[in-house]
Amino acid sequence: MDGLDPRLSGRILLYKAHGIDSTRGPTFGDVTGHEEVNAVPHENSVFHTMMKLVAWDAFDDAIERHGVAAQARVFTWKNHLTALLYGQFAGASSLRDISDGMHSHANRLYHVGSRPAHRSTLADANRDRSVAPFCDLLTALIQRAHRSLRRGMEGATYLIDSTSLALNKRSEGWARFSADAAGVKTHVIYDADADCPIYAAVSTANVNDITPAKAMPIEQGATYVFDLGYYDYAWWASLDAAGCRIVTRLKRNTPLNVTETRAAPGGAILSDRIGHLPARLSSQRRNPFDKPVRELEVRIDTGKVLRIVTNDLTAPAQVIADLYKRRWAIELFFRWIKQTLKIRRFLGTSENAVRIQIAVALIAFVLLRLAQKTQTAIESPLTFARLVRANLMHLRRLDHLQSPPARQTKILGQGVLI
Repeated sequence: MDGLDPRLSGRILLYKAHGIDSTRGPTFGDVTGHEEVNAVPHENSVFHTMMKLVAWDAFDDAIERHGVAAQARVFTWKNHLTALLYGQFAGASSLRDISDGMHSHANRLYHVGSRPAHRSTLADANRDRSVAPFCDLLTALIQRAHRSLRRGMEGATYLIDSTSLALNKRSEGWARFSADAAGVKTHVIYDADADCPIYAAVSTANVNDITPAKAMPIEQGATYVFDLGYYDYAWWASLDAAGCRIVTRLKRNTPLNVTETRAAPGGAILSDRIGHLPARLSSQRRNPFDKPVRELEVRIDTGKVLRIVTNDLTAPAQVIADLYKRRWAIELFFRWIKQTLKIRRFLGTSENAVRIQIAVALIAFVLLRLAQKTQTAIESPLTFARLVRANLMHLRRLDHLQSPPARQTKILGQGVLI
């Protein structure tokens, strides 16, 4: 403090300590004989707390492994990821929204170890940088979240499905699937018990769902539930060979060679039968899935009757019906990310920019799940996400997001700041 007016020393210290210019705030006289009392405890911004959950070591390793560090000479990879996550958490609808919002909170970004992004810089990075480090980070976070959120690995139930995302005409060069439309699909394996995806892939919208499904990792002994988009007997046979239980639907015109009829438990379950699928496919090739299967006819709430098929011949019929009903969880997941995260309106038109935005949206989802687990005050994932958005750059604890901020008084040196 050499050379400074000693009457100002308390105010300068407060500015340095908290990033607030106390000379502009209401101070009251000189309070002599007081040392620091009732000190306001330091709190991070909500955004800072969220960013602490990022597996930065895994992100750095991915950048090094893919040899892409040279792509970020001034605007670093960390700045890039921070800007995109800010956009997701803040609900920004454009690159300009991200840039303007970050510039308005530049002092809070300093504590995150980042800086504001210019719109053009962010656009260039989304277009030119590799998506691989973001995908590897997503994988690392999913593995961390899966260990943290699952209550146990016994009886793991995985749901497989995809969702379509529309793109504008500027993306027609790489994502056209009809004369007047362009789009992509996000293919997901979802852990219903952990309420978290464990695998994701992106394809153009004209790719059949079964094609990326065949490249998905399979966990031996797990249960896989999926719908008619994955109607492939050879793939079913590969799941069965891995000791997996499969629960899916039969098409209305698929015959079943019945070998046993069991008593149906009643209620929504109309029939319970054992049999074989057709021995030959339409191409006259032999059906590779020649083991006995079990068919349940189940009437759903709308009155429609579904033919549910499984390779589990022993579980109670109601258990199988309930497993298929759990498919609704992945539909809710797709609806949630489309409504809550920025995945319906894209910030760029190139394939690279679209893939990066989808990867970062899923990263944001996993971070929200991990963050919600650190507190018990807010049970609803949707409410938690909305409160994070409303308080993103405020100095708040995650378990206090629903409470009004407490009035804080600080007495320091020669002034009182309220």
